[in-house]
Amino acid sequence: MSDKVRVLLADDETHIRVLLKGILTSMKTEVTAEARNGVEALEKFREHRPHITLLDINMPIMDGFKTLQAIQAEAPGALVIMLSSLATMGVVQDCLEAGAYDFIRKDTPIPEIRVILKKAWDHYLSERNSQGGQP
Repeated sequence: MSDKVRVLLADDETHIRVLLKGILTSMKTEVTAEARNGVEALEKFREHRPHITLLDINMPIMDGFKTLQAIQAEAPGALVIMLSSLATMGVVQDCLEAGAYDFIRKDTPIPEIRVILKKAWDHYLSERNSQGGQP
């Protein structure tokens, strides 16, 4: 990936954050912040304005769906990829309709996760370029 991609990683499970951080780091991205719940994720989003946010659906205090809605209300078009281990098609559809860019099941093979992240970054760059270089 070109440039340094800034990522916010929000998941209440430490081992998932460690796994995803390893994948992201190997892709030359910068995990600018991590969050363990939706409230933290929203605070970190406001503070760091990441290029991409990886957001778990099932988190304490405020779930990922409500966090996604709050992020999209503040930053329409923010690039958010939802994470879940127990996703139904209805949940996936709700997230996409609420503005999520994509969805990753936690049991997705690592090469596929890389493809999804690369696609999101390419989308971000395309959008930025079409807006005259504005992030």
